[in-house]
Amino acid sequence: MPKEKKDENAIVLDFMPEGKMSDSRSEPTAQVLGDKYFSLLEVILRDDAVVEEGEKVYIGDGKRDKVKYIKKSITVPDLSTVGKEELDERLDELIEENEEMFVEFFNNAGPITPRMHQLEALPSVGKKHMWNVLDERKVEEFESLEDLKERVPLLPDPKKIIKERIMEELDGEVKHYLFTVPKSED
Repeated sequence: MPKEKKDENAIVLDFMPEGKMSDSRSEPTAQVLGDKYFSLLEVILRDDAVVEEGEKVYIGDGKRDKVKYIKKSITVPDLSTVGKEELDERLDELIEENEEMFVEFFNNAGPITPRMHQLEALPSVGKKHMWNVLDERKVEEFESLEDLKERVPLLPDPKKIIKERIMEELDGEVKHYLFTVPKSED
């Protein structure tokens, strides 16, 4: 049985010491982004916990020092204004941090259906780009996103298309998830 894709750590996008105004009770709340599978979550913090935007917090199954519990999965429209601004910056950092995972994606991507390839699910990537990537990786696997960009010059900027695809997935507007875990129904 394949292991469930679950983030162990998350980056704080926004911290609301009194919670959201729409919440029925006041409790310290943070909106966070998982650092591997890009889960967007709302978490309740321990009463004495204080966090800052950009801080990494543990959200795994073990003992959590700052997070009391995960309240719910959210989508981009659920984010606060601060959360949306932070998301953009933090995604750039996480793409850099997880570059190896994305290079592996380009080296191993395969068909989703008989008529659609995973590469074609990326924004601005059509059949021609797909074939260029597939032909180039047959010669030699890509070593970095920069290597991919140099060897497939007509391909749009890999970091940019990865970020766009992650945003589409976080919005929940896609049929197939490549990099994120679909929002769980609470």
